[in-house]
Amino acid sequence: MKIAIGSDHAGLELKNVVAADLKQAGHDILDLGTYTTDPVDYPDYAAKVGHAVVNGRADRGIIVCGSGVGASVAANKIHGIRAGLCHDVYSAHQGVEHDDMNVLVLGGRVIGIATGKELAHAFIGAEFTNEERHVRRLQKVQALDDRL
Repeated sequence: MKIAIGSDHAGLELKNVVAADLKQAGHDILDLGTYTTDPVDYPDYAAKVGHAVVNGRADRGIIVCGSGVGASVAANKIHGIRAGLCHDVYSAHQGVEHDDMNVLVLGGRVIGIATGKELAHAFIGAEFTNEERHVRRLQKVQALDDRL
């Protein structure tokens, strides 16, 4: 799977570890930065990852910022992105299975390295169920986006 990944300075360490771990597992990683600990603005990297997913340059995306909250808000402003802030394994896979989540957001200052890797694998390993109730709900969510 091709995965776009990005972070601000607060998420850099976790982003680098998760990217290396997913690459080692055989995934194609599109690292969109940041690459240093110099302060940067999380919306810029949320946009890079979100646009890579929407434009088909990546199948899914992962964004890491300090808490994950700001990056989640920013990513969800992009038409076609369904980003979820997850700090537990159940949400990371259930968000894909039930809600067709296409971007995972992590808080680099909230979770540890091992948890971050576990969440990324749960997210990447999950597939949308296509069950009628989930399709119906997803259509309602998409209708909200289309009303803008």
